[in-house]
Amino acid sequence: MPKKSEYGASNIQVLEGLEAVRKRPAMYIGSTDSMGLHHIFTEILDNSVDEAIAGFCDNIWVTLNKDGSCTVQDNGRGIPIETHPQTKVSTLETVMTNLHAGGKFDGSAYKVSGGLHGVGMKCTNALSEWVETVVYLDGGEYRQDYKRGAPQAPVKKVGNTRKTGTKHTFLPDSQIFTETIWDFKKILTKCRQHAYLTAGLRFTLKDNRVEKGESPKIFQLYFEDGIKSYVQFLNLDERSVSDEPFYMNKSEDNIWVEVAMQYTDSMDENVMCYTNNINNPEGGTHLAGFRTALTSTLNVYAQSNELLRGVKGTLSGDDVREGLTAVVSVKVTDPQFEGQTKIKLNNPEVKGVVSKLVREGFLTYLKENPSIAKNVIGKAVLANKAKAAAKAARDAVIRKSALESSALPGKLADCISNDPAECELYIVEGDSAGGSAKQGRDRHTQAVLPLRGKIINTHKYRVDRVLGNNEFNNITTALGVGIGDTLDTSKLRYHKIIIMSDADVDGLHITTLVLTLLFRFFRPLIEQGYIYVAQPPLFKVEIGKKRYYFINEREKDAFLTKTKLSGKKPVVNRFKGLGEMDPEQLWDTTMSPEDRVLKQVFIEDGQEAEHTFEMLMGNEVPPRKRFIQKYANKAILDV
Repeated sequence: MPKKSEYGASNIQVLEGLEAVRKRPAMYIGSTDSMGLHHIFTEILDNSVDEAIAGFCDNIWVTLNKDGSCTVQDNGRGIPIETHPQTKVSTLETVMTNLHAGGKFDGSAYKVSGGLHGVGMKCTNALSEWVETVVYLDGGEYRQDYKRGAPQAPVKKVGNTRKTGTKHTFLPDSQIFTETIWDFKKILTKCRQHAYLTAGLRFTLKDNRVEKGESPKIFQLYFEDGIKSYVQFLNLDERSVSDEPFYMNKSEDNIWVEVAMQYTDSMDENVMCYTNNINNPEGGTHLAGFRTALTSTLNVYAQSNELLRGVKGTLSGDDVREGLTAVVSVKVTDPQFEGQTKIKLNNPEVKGVVSKLVREGFLTYLKENPSIAKNVIGKAVLANKAKAAAKAARDAVIRKSALESSALPGKLADCISNDPAECELYIVEGDSAGGSAKQGRDRHTQAVLPLRGKIINTHKYRVDRVLGNNEFNNITTALGVGIGDTLDTSKLRYHKIIIMSDADVDGLHITTLVLTLLFRFFRPLIEQGYIYVAQPPLFKVEIGKKRYYFINEREKDAFLTKTKLSGKKPVVNRFKGLGEMDPEQLWDTTMSPEDRVLKQVFIEDGQEAEHTFEMLMGNEVPPRKRFIQKYANKAILDV
């Protein structure tokens, strides 16, 4: 007989209070790295913003303190402090320590809000080493302290005041987070978004983490034109089709729809979606409604004004969204999100309302601004023709591959294994380095694809021009996932795609060009963690028969300082490039899984990434020139 299982009542653990959050923090905030750290700030900030959306707050103060804590204060109504009838303790303590307790369930305190699950503020409390909460309410100042989610004493009155609102100061728990240092830029970006989305709300940000004798950094954010100003900010480095963005703000069936949009000469689409001021990076029903309205409205206007010459049928959604920058913000009383992190809005009724209101408002705008309408539709028609040319080029490539009966590019030295999980593709700069890599690699799992010099800047040209580039086609064929609508990451042939170029300025430029290609045409591969950048050494130091390799000058100098103390005389060589290494050196320094250093590429902020690529790789020269002039004195080459 099988041995009786030792599984009974004693194996069932009941987590009380906030223990569940501390036990499984990633379930509530996504991760425990820098992203999770800033999420607990967002949870506190969102509560203050909800007060502003409800009309009870017009000032929010955010302070980063020297001890590593963060303070968020608003001038809203203040969290109630009276005894709660269900919990028999202060309402403040109830909402700070009880999961799913909050003022956003019955709809009477807040018509719309971002935090609806009642776990946000509790997460911050549970995952902080300590929290100090002060409430200014009805002429009194009340305070309660917590340690790792546990109240240290009942709420007590500590003074009198004319202020109203709530102030939270919290220190992230180093037992939970791998990173506990606040990134001021991330916090500034988050506050700026809220300031744009809530016209008339003022933010004051202060960073006290400065050296003795220095003044703290202080920023104030206030935008009277709200999301209209937001679109202008997003298009700051672009050439716009119109001087002013289109703007509308209407409501129907308790759904408030606010939209601002403007077309530029760019080829990319940048649409930001928000529900109750919460960013929805994957869009949802409000995005679907907006896109439907945009496509139908432009087609209706174009057909009635005979502006579709040379177009077979009508303009597609991709055609009319090329070069579009838009902010779509909706307020919904009972939003249904996908996941606790609210990445996507699922309310089906929102799509119809957004579609109807945007269609009405945008059609009126086109009729009142015929010259702008003509420019926008002309741009869409051009995109339609380019897409047709791209399709013809892509079909030609497919036919050519079929006729040659070879799916892989001739320069590719493929690996033996057919298991993508263990296969690696090295995209290597130059035939010389490619030859060394092919000889030095592990043939079972490592494939090598050499590039011929600097590839095309894929951010500057339309798809049809890019598809005619041999290097682009070689990379596309080697990856095996397809492009555009046919892209399927499940068909990826290698689960590590490693860009390997020289450790000098030219090599960095080639790495940037390849990353630009991957970002524009294969972005899901970056988002799913398949892209890496190799870190080849720049210096070789020989001491007798021993060789040492260093990625930068700092490492090399530190090593030389130590060797001088022992009286040895090292011989230092600076590599001119990967092609200068023999296969054995390239394996030892850059390709051996045991010794190599790889940097994984990921997208932390999609909006910021889009802006950076457009600024550095786009057609507009002035933004790039300003960037170089601003940061040239900070550039440290070869280190």
